[in-house]
Amino acid sequence: MNNHITFHPSHEGIVSICNQDTTICKLINHIGPLTLKTSENHLEALVMSIIGQQLSAKAASTIRQRVKMLCGEITPERVLRTPFENFRNAGVSRTKIEFIFDLCKKVHSNEISFANFHSQENETVINSLTSVKGIGKWTAEMFLIFSLGRLNVLSLGDAGLQRATKWLYQLDDRPKNKYMEEVSINWHPYYSIVSLYLWESIDLGFVDHFPTIEDVNEK
Repeated sequence: MNNHITFHPSHEGIVSICNQDTTICKLINHIGPLTLKTSENHLEALVMSIIGQQLSAKAASTIRQRVKMLCGEITPERVLRTPFENFRNAGVSRTKIEFIFDLCKKVHSNEISFANFHSQENETVINSLTSVKGIGKWTAEMFLIFSLGRLNVLSLGDAGLQRATKWLYQLDDRPKNKYMEEVSINWHPYYSIVSLYLWESIDLGFVDHFPTIEDVNEK
């Protein structure tokens, strides 16, 4: 089951962000409302994330569809009783199969409890998820946003967000591409909303094809 949160100009998060940061507000006003789509099938979301690691979007989509056909509904029991070689035949690497099995074993034994995540702080959820082989901090952060619908997640390790921030705020080159660290103080506690707009600025070609946000507005 999927849920949707749409960020209109009257949304409290948009109002708060625009009151604190006129620069990101320019981008928000240009793009308009965005919708965050979240999935309640948390296990499936993580399994699909593991499958997609280091693959092109096309290859990942193909393998994900094969795995869904192979298992039907993604549950710990169905995954664990599916023969290892069946996943290999679907195009999943041996390493990723081991990661997926490790995840499903931890969920099956209740070492990882999705039910508890909703009442836990972000860092607690991240620590729980990163105990699984193959799940790093970035994957856990994306889970917080796109599965749990958390609006206060800032993924400092996301290269796209750092690149879009550099473009939007016209920042000089910095060591290790750390551009969000300074300006993000004005985004609290709606980091995820800002992240959606920064990702959208890349998807729409703003970052690659326009020198500044003012140039986009003059299009």
